[in-house]
Amino acid sequence: MKVFTVKEANALLPIIRPKLEKIKARYKAVSSFREPAKTAAKAAQFGGGGMEGGTHYVKSLYEIGKLTTEFHELGVQLKDYSRGLIDFPSLREGRVILLCWQLGEGDEIQWWHDEESGFAGRQSL
Repeated sequence: MKVFTVKEANALLPIIRPKLEKIKARYKAVSSFREPAKTAAKAAQFGGGGMEGGTHYVKSLYEIGKLTTEFHELGVQLKDYSRGLIDFPSLREGRVILLCWQLGEGDEIQWWHDEESGFAGRQSL
């Protein structure tokens, strides 16, 4: 597990923000296709299948997977696709904590939480 300082995590935000915005947009697109995708999957069992906008749906899924992999490779934890919520593992008083940031929160990380408490347990840095 990669561990970040606040400074290191803040330095990644300009790189991460556009990727999160893409993920959020693609996730919204994929969400709008949930029912048609279920219907197409059922029809495929009987030799039919396909759906209007299927190419866009598959491309969106691919892009989400690709971007998620990029986050993983950076050591950043993607917590919520629809909100653009991420965590950066860090150390505080000798224990692992998570620096917490989401789209719309500005240019610097201002929150952290324990691994167990999650977003609801966020505290100011």
